[in-house]
Amino acid sequence: LPEVWRLYFASVRAATFRNWPFTEGCACTPERVSAGPGRRERGRAGADGLPPLCPQMAAAGFVHCPSENSPDVAQCFFCLKELEGWEPDDDPLEEHKKHSADCGFLSLQKEPANLTVQEFLKLDKMRMRKALKKEVSQKMTKVEDKAKVQRCGIKNL
Repeated sequence: LPEVWRLYFASVRAATFRNWPFTEGCACTPERVSAGPGRRERGRAGADGLPPLCPQMAAAGFVHCPSENSPDVAQCFFCLKELEGWEPDDDPLEEHKKHSADCGFLSLQKEPANLTVQEFLKLDKMRMRKALKKEVSQKMTKVEDKAKVQRCGIKNL
């Protein structure tokens, strides 16, 4: 499977949280039981070596993508919404809904593995559209910034 399709599986997203900064006393820790079917039983690690319980963060669609200055950045693999500054009592699913209510992943009625090919391709088309819009927007911003620099250079001639 392409890497981005593998992210539809919570266990793959969970693997990105190996260095998650919150470990105790928080709603957004790997120790909390994830919502939904397919979670592992307490204390039973999988053959892939993942923690015994899938983090709520992964169950909510997030992958951990830390930066040097922000160790708690999490991004939804589907809508690409990035959230940081997690508080101990933040519920990942509720935060995701609050900041990105139109995320297609949040509206799934069944596990991705149980989707028909047609349902999956329709869903992934939505994800790809969001990713493409974000990429185009970022490139447009870069072009606009470079154009601004060039205009300033021309004015100073």
